[in-house]
Amino acid sequence: MAMYTNRVVRCSKTNPFFTVLSRNFGNNSSARKWYQHPTVRYICLVSGGLLAFTAATYRNRPKVYALQLRKDEIADKAIKLTARERRFIKFASVEFDGQIYMTPQDFLESVVEQEPRPRLKRKSLTHAEIQQLKDYTPPLKHGSSQLFRSLRDKGIISYTEYLFLLSVLTKPHSGFRIAFNMFDTDGNQRVDKDEFLVMEKIFSFAWKGKRGIESKEGEEPGEHDDYVDDEQGLQRKHKVDTTLQIHFFGKKGDKDLQYDGFYNFMKNLQTEVLELEFCEFSKGHERISEVDFAKILLRYTYLDTDEYDNYLDRLLDREAKEKGVSFDEFRQFCQFLNNLDDFSIAMRMYTLADQPISKDEFSRAVKICTGSELNSHLIDTVFAIFDEDGDGLLSYKEFIAIMKDRVHRGFKSNVKSEGWEAFKHCLKQEMKQNV
Repeated sequence: MAMYTNRVVRCSKTNPFFTVLSRNFGNNSSARKWYQHPTVRYICLVSGGLLAFTAATYRNRPKVYALQLRKDEIADKAIKLTARERRFIKFASVEFDGQIYMTPQDFLESVVEQEPRPRLKRKSLTHAEIQQLKDYTPPLKHGSSQLFRSLRDKGIISYTEYLFLLSVLTKPHSGFRIAFNMFDTDGNQRVDKDEFLVMEKIFSFAWKGKRGIESKEGEEPGEHDDYVDDEQGLQRKHKVDTTLQIHFFGKKGDKDLQYDGFYNFMKNLQTEVLELEFCEFSKGHERISEVDFAKILLRYTYLDTDEYDNYLDRLLDREAKEKGVSFDEFRQFCQFLNNLDDFSIAMRMYTLADQPISKDEFSRAVKICTGSELNSHLIDTVFAIFDEDGDGLLSYKEFIAIMKDRVHRGFKSNVKSEGWEAFKHCLKQEMKQNV
């Protein structure tokens, strides 16, 4: 208090206002007598100290500027975004009339790369450029496993279509028919453009529900063309023919999508993504090494550095002669991974006591789930990676847990908690270990 009082005294000597005030009191004898009264001087001294203390406290308080407040608001909104929403926003390189889109190249990079290509900002497309994209998109009958790579940035993919394409990558071939039937709402074995667009309307309703936005009374998905106008630009705001719509239903949107064309599209997309991953490691050769095969399998898992290195070291120690893995073998194994749920059921029935499995049992279960046999060298490589103690037996539960991260490219992992939730989780883990 004395420190702040001294500041008031010093200010009174240098401030013109206080100088004039004291001078006026000095020229008035009655005022001078009142001002010089000990009680008045004491009150002034205490009041001045309190005022100075309050001013100093306010001055030392952290300042909140408008820009900082805006950043906090943006951060709060970003927390509400899902992992897929954040990744789409991160990789989407073009926009049109307030809505962001991925290009075909953006999509491929989002599933095989960790970070997008460097860019200053998103490219804003004009109406003329949107119309030109129709000329670059081939019809469904000319589709191939090079479709997305050949289109590169000559196309647009909405967020809802991005979710659809991600689901395609994890579907076993046996699930293609189920996916087609979900679009075929009238059951006539054909999907028209309106049936395909129901997907976007249903997603908009789900998006509203997740964020607590109430729908109009009696409103049902697909009833009318009412889309969410979200600030992130994820939701459809206008009618624009995307690359998938043109590819499936033609430039005029009057063609129907039949199952054979749908099946070939899904199969080609899976192949195209796998070719990208394989070529990244093959460097133009027909085969990749067993170590590169292991790196591809582990690249989307959430292992720490030591665990990751242990898997690779284990393989190097046990692999006597390098034979390599061809693309056909790699694709066959990845198709098996898309059947992990069926494989897990088969294993639970095959080993009732949850015991580790042998190579023969593993091979038999794969054939039951996929209808085809894995190459024996591929099975040897898998066991060399995941057989922890080298006894020729595999803990299939651990194998499935790790491979599910690979299949879903990390999106299935649990978000790490922080603060009190992290403390409670840690405490539970400690209690489990001490039981």
